[in-house]
Amino acid sequence: MSTDTPETAEADAPSQAELYEQIEELEQEVADLKSEVGDGQKKMTIIATKGTLDMAYPPLILASTAAAFGWDVVVFHTFWGLDILHEEKSKELKLSAVGNPSLPMPNALAALPFGDAMATKFMNKKIDENGTATIEELVDLSIESGVEMQACQMTMELMDYEADELYDGVVADVGAATALEHMADADIQLLV
Repeated sequence: MSTDTPETAEADAPSQAELYEQIEELEQEVADLKSEVGDGQKKMTIIATKGTLDMAYPPLILASTAAAFGWDVVVFHTFWGLDILHEEKSKELKLSAVGNPSLPMPNALAALPFGDAMATKFMNKKIDENGTATIEELVDLSIESGVEMQACQMTMELMDYEADELYDGVVADVGAATALEHMADADIQLLV
């Protein structure tokens, strides 16, 4: 049997000020743990290096889908991948027929001068018939969804592209160091 009386139990109990202090300490510990773990938001960096019709879709579809899940997404466009962000060139992307075994045409035909044009026409027809989003629509959707579309500064200079030739919302003149900062913290890094 306990020999504590209500008076001694009350004397041993922490004061209201001590309880508030313990609560503050616990809240600080939780805040510290959260900052160590991060906010839980996944990060993805995609490097888009190809400017063909078939290679423009993967980074845009992956980026817009990840953004729909609430991820922090950056797509760094460099070399021919920069054509995806160019308002005029993105509407004229070609499908490379040579060496593409999935196309319903023999490689011998693909190598002829009209091979790429024929493959591109075929693919654009399928995109239209299927109601698939265009490159322009996917770029706009990605930007509206919060994807940061970055245009490589060196490539812009190399190709003589101006920022006003790119879609609205594109972050122009991004250096490799800036892109690497996001990549270093990203949960997922893809090279397309």
